Amino acid sequence: MRTASRATPRPAAGDRPAFGARLTAPLLLGSLLNPLNTTMISTGLVAIGHDFGVGAADTAWLVSVLYLASAVAQPVLGKLADGIGPRRVFLGGLVVVVASGLVGALAPGFGWLLVSRLLLGVGTSAAYPAAMAVLRDESRRLGTPTPRTVLGRLSFAALGSAAVGPTLGGLLVATAGWRGIFAVNVPVALLAYGATLRWIPKDAPRGERTGDGAAGGLDPLGTLLFTGVLTCLVVFLLDLRHPLWWLLAPVVLLGAVLTWWQLRHPRPFIDLRMLGSNHALARTYLRHGLSYLVVYCVMYGFTQWLEEARGYGSLHTGLVMLPMSLAALACSLLGAHTKGIRAPLTVAAVLLAVGSALLLVTTGATPLAVLLLAGACFGIPQGLMGTGNQAAVQQFAPADAIGSAAGLQRTAQYIGAITASGLIGLAYGRQADDGGLHLMAVVGGALALVLVVLTVTDRALRPAPQHHPAPEQHPAPERHHS
Repeated sequence: MRTASRATPRPAAGDRPAFGARLTAPLLLGSLLNPLNTTMISTGLVAIGHDFGVGAADTAWLVSVLYLASAVAQPVLGKLADGIGPRRVFLGGLVVVVASGLVGALAPGFGWLLVSRLLLGVGTSAAYPAAMAVLRDESRRLGTPTPRTVLGRLSFAALGSAAVGPTLGGLLVATAGWRGIFAVNVPVALLAYGATLRWIPKDAPRGERTGDGAAGGLDPLGTLLFTGVLTCLVVFLLDLRHPLWWLLAPVVLLGAVLTWWQLRHPRPFIDLRMLGSNHALARTYLRHGLSYLVVYCVMYGFTQWLEEARGYGSLHTGLVMLPMSLAALACSLLGAHTKGIRAPLTVAAVLLAVGSALLLVTTGATPLAVLLLAGACFGIPQGLMGTGNQAAVQQFAPADAIGSAAGLQRTAQYIGAITASGLIGLAYGRQADDGGLHLMAVVGGALALVLVVLTVTDRALRPAPQHHPAPEQHPAPERHHS
């Protein structure tokens, strides 16, 4: 925007490299914190449970509370980044991350760990939308679109950090104890904070920004209603062994009010009208949420089984999960260079079914090689799904709503992860065993088959036909997806 560029003096385009390393380094560093913390704790849940005398159903809250906070905070902070400036939001989020790391590292009781994870979910949720807004402002300064290589690095930082999280968590628990999983956020956030102050351009004055977050565009009532629906649903899912059925009443009631309000608000928290008309995008969210439900069942459930049923230590468990991490990293790069969408998503769904079948026959006596193979069967889909569904969002979302569409994709992922936490609590109770692992394998296999059908039958994912008109003819009209 012209007013933004006049209000804040910025270097000329030639004074620093376009989308250079100094601009992108703090963005990448901050953006890896949320996905890293979603998976890094998986190899510390057993140790935390033993220290505080709680079971798997209770430690599952450490997973769900971060997703609950992230599902709500991500779109809200994205709108704030547009309204008051991405640099301010990015720095504020890093301050909250530092506070969360200190609370977790010094926690005297289990409740303090829940507070730490809540703060961590809010703080880390600022990074990705703020980073996208910084890149957007840089594009406006230069008058050129953000290179796909830069966006690819941002995607790889998220996928890569999530993939290596279990292994890094196992290493930290083995060397520094489970408190190291919380403490490691402090130096990383401080480093990103210093780099941001030095290398990220200052925001335009608040009064001269025109983003949704600047003037009544945050939809606080919609945000509050969505938080209420998700909170009641999380509480219900996390104790499926003794379900509180009465919680479904406020879920339905608040959901109905939320739907009514979102259809009335000019700038809703969730654009239901857009989702109702854009079936291809809605199916993308469904695939993404179901895929990560299966992946996170393994990410958290399999690691707990390795420690409690198999008898491995945290470091050994992290090493067993290493093939899954490496496969996810490699396939995220492969998926970023794949032109099609349906083929990689189909391969991912099939491999989820194969991996679930392997876990269904896994026992405490299963050879290590089979365990490593099962991990790889879930790692490859993790890389392919992340890049494939991201490409689908870019293809099907309205051009003027890419940011909010990407935020909803993350929300679908978080809801899948929350549901996975509830399934783990139902399957294991207070301790992981073979029966619980097999129950999750059955559910994972069934969902994988659903994903195969959803992907193969989705006509919107098929490549558009190539038209080659004769010189005298007009070109065929461009295909539009709905």
